[in-house]
Amino acid sequence: MPQPVAMGFPAWAELSAKDPAQAAHEVHERVRQLPPAQQQAVVAYLTPEAELAAALAPADPKAPLRGVPYFLKDLFDLAGTKTRAGSRWLAEVRPLPAHDSAIVQSLRRCGAGCAGKTHLHEFAFGLTGENPHYGDCTHPRFPDRTTGGSSSGSAAVVAAGIVPLAIGTDTGGSIRVPAAFCGLYGLRLTPGIAWIQDAFPLSPTSDTPGWFTRTAEDMLAATAALVGLGGMEREPRGVYLAPGELDPEVGEACAAAARRLCEPAGPDTTIGLTRAFEPAVRTHGVLTSLEAARAHAPWLDARRAEYGPVVWERIDQGRHWTDENLTEVALWHAGLRLAWTSYFLAHDFLVLPAVPFPALLQNQLTLENRRRILALNAPASLGGLPVLTLPVPLSSGLTAGLQVVVNHPQSPVIPWALRRWM
Repeated sequence: MPQPVAMGFPAWAELSAKDPAQAAHEVHERVRQLPPAQQQAVVAYLTPEAELAAALAPADPKAPLRGVPYFLKDLFDLAGTKTRAGSRWLAEVRPLPAHDSAIVQSLRRCGAGCAGKTHLHEFAFGLTGENPHYGDCTHPRFPDRTTGGSSSGSAAVVAAGIVPLAIGTDTGGSIRVPAAFCGLYGLRLTPGIAWIQDAFPLSPTSDTPGWFTRTAEDMLAATAALVGLGGMEREPRGVYLAPGELDPEVGEACAAAARRLCEPAGPDTTIGLTRAFEPAVRTHGVLTSLEAARAHAPWLDARRAEYGPVVWERIDQGRHWTDENLTEVALWHAGLRLAWTSYFLAHDFLVLPAVPFPALLQNQLTLENRRRILALNAPASLGGLPVLTLPVPLSSGLTAGLQVVVNHPQSPVIPWALRRWM
């Protein structure tokens, strides 16, 4: 099925200013162009047309995102709308939200209108976009492949051209991976900020909010409106590092793309960071499952049959780590954070591949490939660091991505890097 012609922020703002009812209708029409199974897998809630039209209607003419429709990952609350977090039962055990999440309130102040909520990998505990309750999210241009996850529905609505902006979360790559697989721009922010504190948690140590756009221009506009942009007083310092196992085509394409930003890392930096990153997958796995088990303690046994079995086992593992395990990963975690601190004393950014391969086929969604993805993404997660993801096209028509890891959400490296992708 052909995709609708994608519209960026300016086109949506113009349409909403001219006829907000038509803009709302256009969003609904674009959702209806998804195959029926994907409508169910992608969209958790669709804002009624009249309500969306009111949200998109011109208000403050200076609002930076006025008239821009967006979708919200279903970990965040919309007043009067169920929050399911990719499950069948969560809404039964939590009260219906009386208030919008903080990030929704911020977007409203900027003039954006919430078009609805998107499904995700169950409880955000996965990188593939599989969901046994609502269906698996598939790549809009390659329907035999995954979008990646856990922010699968949010990536899908932007990649399919339904809306130009979608909100996701990233704990271990959940924005970075689908952005790379779907050829999108993604921004992961930092743990602990107000925009993530009222989302349903996976692992608060690493949980972060963020968003997807199709273009560098839209990413720059969203980031300027929501976070602010730092000014660049000099050429930023950074290097490219390619740890882990990369498929040859991805390795070559990422190395070539990274040259638009920086040179490859020298031997000392390569050795030092590679050693520091080695325990990251294990450390991330222990901490994420430990914190997820705490969040799910009231339900994990009572609702066991209602979880997907893979996600239940991942959460349950957090109840079985020994004191020795926890001491070990605490030391590894401290060492990794120290390595990042040391690196940023001399550099402004680090560039890493976001994925070791392009979007995976169904039979490639294996634990080994999950490990390979986490090897690239867990280090920045454990460092609590913001990451900009830039798309990298491949000769096959598929895509990979680069992570640009910075030490502050308002780092001037973010607009500097985006302008190099325009």
